Amino acid sequence: QVQVVESGGGLVQPGGSLRLSCAASGFTLDYYVIGWFRQAPGKEREGVSCIRSSNGRTYYADSVKGRFTISRDNAKNTVYLQMNSLKPEDTAVYYCAAVYRTRATSWWNPWEYEYWGQGTQVTVSS
Repeated sequence: QVQVVESGGGLVQPGGSLRLSCAASGFTLDYYVIGWFRQAPGKEREGVSCIRSSNGRTYYADSVKGRFTISRDNAKNTVYLQMNSLKPEDTAVYYCAAVYRTRATSWWNPWEYEYWGQGTQVTVSS
């Protein structure tokens, strides 16, 4: 069974850091694009970052570029999102999602992703 599970969320002060993990099972990471999305209360789900694990190609939303870093460990079938210099506006539920690489055309479009995790809460507040 194909599954992705997020972990690592929590409460952090502005300027702090968190690392989120997305553990994949039931498929080989090399064949999939893995995306991170987030959704705050009353707002639309937005793309944060993604990685094409087969070649390591990465993409970032302008709002997080320079602060967040996506990476993968293919041996562990896990994708990470390192979040530094966190701001209150980063507060949201963060989701990990996966789509087969040949069906991925627009990384920021959540409708292209087939498999979704349960979400992990990130709260940035003093």
